[in-house]
Amino acid sequence: MRLGISSWAYTWAIGVPGHPPERPMDAMGLLARAAELGVRLVQFADNLPLDQLSSPELDAFERRASELGVRVEVGTRGIGHDNLRTYLQLAERLGSSILRVVIDTADHQPDVDEVVDIIKAIIPEFERGGVCLAIENHDRFKAKTLAGIVERIGSQHVGICLDTVNSFGALEGPEVVLEALGPLVVNLHVKDFAIFRANHLMGFAVEGRPAGQGRLNVPWLLEELFGLGLDPNAILELWTPPEETLSATIAKEDAWAVKSVEYLRTLIPN
Repeated sequence: MRLGISSWAYTWAIGVPGHPPERPMDAMGLLARAAELGVRLVQFADNLPLDQLSSPELDAFERRASELGVRVEVGTRGIGHDNLRTYLQLAERLGSSILRVVIDTADHQPDVDEVVDIIKAIIPEFERGGVCLAIENHDRFKAKTLAGIVERIGSQHVGICLDTVNSFGALEGPEVVLEALGPLVVNLHVKDFAIFRANHLMGFAVEGRPAGQGRLNVPWLLEELFGLGLDPNAILELWTPPEETLSATIAKEDAWAVKSVEYLRTLIPN
């Protein structure tokens, strides 16, 4: 298991829609920040899409990652064949053993049968490329439904990118998600959280926390995966609540990343 950071650990610095930073963090900047944190693995997701880099920019990115000794994992959103092929090529070029994917886009939310048919049709290309498609659990599908999708596709090159918070949107916590998806995990998103009652007492809020400072039992999570004989890379993601100003929010996000890496290093030395 290697510890990495995701572009979703620096969401505010990269740019949240409607809140553009004065100097957005780009792909080179995220590589550099990872190296400064002593982290040698970065997962680039759909908020910092690598396919938007020009050919010269991608050449420079690849050289810089090599110079810094930072490995790259690639990620995207949407299972359209053109998109998956583009990112499969990027994964092969950059030496990423997985392609993390979120199924849904704003204009395409396929049902279970469509998901299976789409992925089945393209997965031979992943098998030939030696890249595993890591489907992330998200709000819409329950964990058992996702497990059924992977089982129906029936390829060793399809697995689960397990996120520890996303499935709250499907009314499922980490224990339920791990029970259903644990044996299929090929990548792990460590995202800590707090749950607290709203000020008006009518309802609850789910909010991010630095790793080790919320309700996620990270040692338990890792022990469960190791007990299944699994050794996925652990990628830090953060849901950083905003401060009054964007600059303060970005500073808070970075401080949380530092605290999270410090904590996770006590559990994941690599």
